[in-house]
Amino acid sequence: MNASNIPLLVGRGQKDVNLLPKMANRHGLVAGATGTGKTITLRTLTEGFSRMGVPVFLADVKGDLSGMAASGDGHPKVLERAELLKLEGFTEEAYPVVFWDLFGEQGHPVRTTVSDMGPLLLARLLNLNDTQSGVLSLVFRIADDNGMLLLDLKDLQAMVRYVGDHAKEYRTEYGNISPASIGAIQRRLLTLDDQGGDHFFAEPALNLADFMQTDIQGRGMVNILAADKLILSPKLYATFLLWLLSELFEQLPEVGDPQKPKLVFFFDEAHLLFEDAPKALEDKIEQVEDVLGQLGNRIQHALRAFTPKDQRAVKAAAETFRPNPAIDTRQAITELGVGEALVSVLDAKGSPTMVERALICPPRSRLKPLSGAERDEVVRGSDLYGYYEKEVDRESAYEILKERAAKLQEQASKEPAKKARSRGRQPASLVESIAKSAARAVGSQVGRSLVRGLLGSLFGGRR
Repeated sequence: MNASNIPLLVGRGQKDVNLLPKMANRHGLVAGATGTGKTITLRTLTEGFSRMGVPVFLADVKGDLSGMAASGDGHPKVLERAELLKLEGFTEEAYPVVFWDLFGEQGHPVRTTVSDMGPLLLARLLNLNDTQSGVLSLVFRIADDNGMLLLDLKDLQAMVRYVGDHAKEYRTEYGNISPASIGAIQRRLLTLDDQGGDHFFAEPALNLADFMQTDIQGRGMVNILAADKLILSPKLYATFLLWLLSELFEQLPEVGDPQKPKLVFFFDEAHLLFEDAPKALEDKIEQVEDVLGQLGNRIQHALRAFTPKDQRAVKAAAETFRPNPAIDTRQAITELGVGEALVSVLDAKGSPTMVERALICPPRSRLKPLSGAERDEVVRGSDLYGYYEKEVDRESAYEILKERAAKLQEQASKEPAKKARSRGRQPASLVESIAKSAARAVGSQVGRSLVRGLLGSLFGGRR
């Protein structure tokens, strides 16, 4: 049987629990209390998909998944579980891993452009209210109408300032643009800049095709996002994941129900994606409540039921499974040991199987995280190394505005002062208005700070 068609053995109980490759195209959930074995389950699933030839993306929130790039080192608990489950042919092995990091510290830098992010997700990232979000959308529209590329933060900052300076001129065509909203957006952009947003909004932008590669053995690449630092900025983390999901939805064509997934996408702390989500995002990405009703593949680790709230959570979790007469699902959830779970998957017809109580199969890779030197070796050995590490700074809104401002200043310095005074005040052209606005921005303390800190971090074109 072709490796890509072999069912993924999740665990063993009274019977084997296998995840069929074709049914892995559907949504799934791994849940449970802290310390019950969710991370090990995640690794077991990831390794199985990789052997199947399916690339995987997962966020490493705790910083303990990097060991997947190394072969297991004979950990006693791993060997004990393999022997207990009588796993024939169980061998420890390393998997093809690519490390990514929004901050470029523990993996290849992950970047996108301001335009690719768009005003909707950016407004969520900046925590703008409805009025401020509307103004931000107008800034994008005005930039678009005037051929101004918004690639990095200084592009957007320059454009916001320009729109604010010329709000009256745009009122008729675009609507009211309040100074208060402009000020709020500017302050939030400065805060985002201070939190490392300049690293994310830069070039070269991420090519999603680089997530969907296989190695020379045909195993799917395991893409691990270093998120231990990123999770400290939950809004940035959630917005990045929403952006990534949105890009995947837009770029991957509908292909029905393929024999195996094109890419498996795991993300931790999923609840962050839906906190304070605007209606437009709710329409674009399914709500958690809706998704729960579609989850055919479920792995539920232990939950504790010490309070009434906990007991309600246990009851709700139990009711989502297809009942098994041999198991008291509600009671079992509170009794599960570490590395044990209630599992239900989809059968060949797409129907959820009855819930089974099973011991989860152990991972084959090393449990201990890589050292800094080991991680660096993996990053440098990647085929992608050198491409994403080198930032590209192409001409965009900020550079255009700055250049035009410099030309206007040069022309003004050559014009006789008397002639300039006699000419009187004339209506400024669009180009002059933009250039003058840029000149004020560059001349300000904020502008100087932007020039110092961001000249080398602009976005460029995709490959």
